Amino acid sequence: MEDIAYKADILEVYQQSFRKNWALPALAEYGSDEIMSYGEVARRIARIHLFYKQIGIQPGDKVALLGKNSPTWIICFMATITYGATIVPILSEFNPHDAMHIINHSGARLLFVSQSVWETYEFERMPELKAAISLETRRVLDERTAEGESPVERVIRNLTRRFRSCYRNGFTPENVIYPKVDKDATAILNYTSGTTGFSKGVMLSYDNICGNVMFGVQSRLHFEGSRALAFLPLAHAYGCAFDMLVPLAVGTFITVFGKTPTPRLLLGAMAKVRPNLVICVPLILEKIYRKQIVPMITKRAIRWALAVPLLDTAIYSKIRNKLIEAFGGSFEEVIIGGAPLNGEVEAFLHKIKFPFTVGYGMTECGPLVSYTPWREFVPTSCGRTLPNMESKIASDDPEHIPGEICVRGQNRMKGYYRRPDLTEETIDSEGWLHTGDMGTRSADGTLFIKGRYKTMILSASGQNIYPEEIEAKLNNMPYVSESLIVERGKGLTALVYPDYERMDADGIETSQLPALMEQNRSDLNALVAPYERVDHIQLTPNEFEKTPKRSIKRFLYS
Repeated sequence: MEDIAYKADILEVYQQSFRKNWALPALAEYGSDEIMSYGEVARRIARIHLFYKQIGIQPGDKVALLGKNSPTWIICFMATITYGATIVPILSEFNPHDAMHIINHSGARLLFVSQSVWETYEFERMPELKAAISLETRRVLDERTAEGESPVERVIRNLTRRFRSCYRNGFTPENVIYPKVDKDATAILNYTSGTTGFSKGVMLSYDNICGNVMFGVQSRLHFEGSRALAFLPLAHAYGCAFDMLVPLAVGTFITVFGKTPTPRLLLGAMAKVRPNLVICVPLILEKIYRKQIVPMITKRAIRWALAVPLLDTAIYSKIRNKLIEAFGGSFEEVIIGGAPLNGEVEAFLHKIKFPFTVGYGMTECGPLVSYTPWREFVPTSCGRTLPNMESKIASDDPEHIPGEICVRGQNRMKGYYRRPDLTEETIDSEGWLHTGDMGTRSADGTLFIKGRYKTMILSASGQNIYPEEIEAKLNNMPYVSESLIVERGKGLTALVYPDYERMDADGIETSQLPALMEQNRSDLNALVAPYERVDHIQLTPNEFEKTPKRSIKRFLYS
């Protein structure tokens, strides 16, 4: 596939968006009546630019950002990249030890942080920080100053007066002027929260942002006056790109959901916001499917009705309409990404003609690699390779025999910060990024993922076993909340965390679990290849430990 790059100046895109959409609503926090216009967002960004200049922050300096999703979080992020500095967004779920390591490793000079989080941090252990500032109150939480520098607290106190003197006639659209920056300069330093046990600083350039944003703009994922509900972590590349960066480039109204996105709370927010696009991770749809749809379609009367032609179509249509209305009823499609979608859930959604599609990406591509609009979506795939990206499969028969997925193009990262060794391991001499994902690829660039290269198990007979595929089947069986397939001796063992909520609802006692799980094992082994059969099911008393993206930390259980 030919590599085509988007040539826009990404900061000019935001400059023009803020000017053009000046009076349109830009940001609101869910549950609050305060709405910020694009003009107000631009004004607050300009205040931060002046603040940076006053305290000596230079283009290229690192600014760390740690806290839950909020309009202020978005403004700090946008102010940093439109100043020419590098933003270091840190997932609030990181423990203090890891987060402080990231702050120090990145060389951040300034930290914006939620006060509730800050109480567990030690300023003395972050020697390069000039100051830590509260996201909620804009108060200086701690600072250190060199001789001859103005204390940060004093600069903040005088900022309103200085801002007014800079813009004596008020801040107008003509005052929104962002600098020309080198497209290869680092805009975002995003530390991954991988399942392998350590974080890596992914350097994403302004050009990487441009590739993702302009694809979203040209695909009309968001558009002027559309509505978005931002509930995925904005510190993660997926939510950052498609719940924030693309919407702000076109004039979308973003409602920021700062709470933990449980299905119940989310569906309530969807009904109020009625978003025009839903960016989602599989976990949410899978929970809705298991808790609301499965109990409905497994009732005896419904099972009988689904076996009757025409009647089944009417029932599926009713379920589809209820599901569409549950997500607000105004969206063009639901884009699922961030993790594999359970096969049974995907097949059901496709059967009822629910408007969804599955994309593929990674932090190292900021994040998008492949996507197809829902009407063209091929079930079990994760979309076509983007026009500004290339993909290949390291296999002798890429369409039929899985191999490692390799990608290159405009969205591919510069490398890992201060880790040339890791960069060299990941990006080869021809510029191909080795993703670590195994899959196949059709002639038109559509990708089909089988599993992770590092989790693949080689059977005694030399067959490749992808544990994710077995887990997807087991997770759909009675009273299984989540599972993990691991190698024990010469065979496979399934670690299972039971669905205690469903057990309580059905009156199932804990003593009944071994027999139920043995039946699950028998049913599972009838569905998989002989070399994929599970020898034992081992129950675990607690949920598996997960990354902030809700992926299981496999390295803890291997």
